Amino acid sequence: MKTIHRLVAIVLMASCVAIAAPKMTGKPAPGLFRYGMAVYSDLCIHKESGEFGGQRLTVQRFAEVDTVIYEYTAGGLSWPIIADDVQVGPQGDKMIFTLQVEGEEKTLSGTFADNGDTFVLDGGHCGQPDTPARLKKVTDFGRNPPPCKPCPAKKAAPQPPQTPEPAGKPAAPGAPHEPPARPAAARETQSA
Repeated sequence: MKTIHRLVAIVLMASCVAIAAPKMTGKPAPGLFRYGMAVYSDLCIHKESGEFGGQRLTVQRFAEVDTVIYEYTAGGLSWPIIADDVQVGPQGDKMIFTLQVEGEEKTLSGTFADNGDTFVLDGGHCGQPDTPARLKKVTDFGRNPPPCKPCPAKKAAPQPPQTPEPAGKPAAPGAPHEPPARPAAARETQSA
């Protein structure tokens, strides 16, 4: 009788474990995890001067709030700047945060790529507004930063074709023209 009870208990425990086990449904979420901390960086060392280049982003996700600590280089590594307003997308695939840099408010945004292993910071990399910076997730904190790579050549801005203005016609203004708003007194006399 004891053998049957033990066998039933083992089968019951095994079925409970099988039911409670998490089910894998395809690919993992494409973005940032919900809780924990990650560091993203493209810090490097300039060969000529030996100074740091690049930026580092530390993301902390808690149940109540998400925080970002941002560091950048301008010769030497800056003091850490704590972001004021951090918003992570519901899927963990994008993030927007606001910083106070030298008395000026800046809003930075980007997306998570490679299943959260890369943060693509929108625009402004190497002084080119259309070139994003790719910050890789740091997994080895004891590794020395790699040497800096030179910035890609700047793309020349396309020049719009210039058409000659017909004689006798004034030149059109560069910005679109909006009709002036009517004063309140003129509106009241028309409605009466």
